[in-house]
Amino acid sequence: MAKPKPISKEMCLAAMSKTKSILAAARYLNCSYQHLKPYMKSYKDDETGLSLFELHKNQSGKGVPKFMSHTPFGRKTPAIDDIVNGRADASSFSLEKIKFKMIEAGYLLEQCYHCGYDEKRSIDGKLPLLMFFKDKNRNNFQDGNAQMSCYNCYFLNIGKIFNEKDIEKLEGHSVIYKTTEASDFQLDDYHKKKLEELGEWDSKVEDDPYSLVSRKK
Repeated sequence: MAKPKPISKEMCLAAMSKTKSILAAARYLNCSYQHLKPYMKSYKDDETGLSLFELHKNQSGKGVPKFMSHTPFGRKTPAIDDIVNGRADASSFSLEKIKFKMIEAGYLLEQCYHCGYDEKRSIDGKLPLLMFFKDKNRNNFQDGNAQMSCYNCYFLNIGKIFNEKDIEKLEGHSVIYKTTEASDFQLDDYHKKKLEELGEWDSKVEDDPYSLVSRKK
């Protein structure tokens, strides 16, 4: 497993300029909160002498876009109109929630941006689609920057989907079909005639095609 990347003070300051909380900064830097926290605590602000963690922790949630509870069970979801129109900081929300709300609101189509593939799996209605960002900025949902791609087009146009270990696991997976019933194996007249020509079948004597399976010359 690769070691988590080190976070420099410059990276922390850049994240602080784009976000409103430590959690959002961690998402902006594509790392975990726990990984970012000690770095933020170790770096000091030149003017105040406070740690970057103290300056940016924002426990009151000031400036962080709020959630709207419009679902039947009171689940909190992002204010998607504000995110899509750039009025809210997308880094404060999970990509999964944003994707769901964009599809629900009609901002994101459940079909491949490249080839139009939109066939759902019959057993559960799921689609083999991944969200991607045209400018590679995962916080930019404006002007159609976020789109969906099927697995094939993602691999061809964007990048890898699976690493080597994932591929090894997938290729090593096999489904074994077991049956206790004998298969109904019958030869038609055409194949019987061909076998007779080869001397492998005598229609006057043999009527069991399974005898051919274990026959030795």
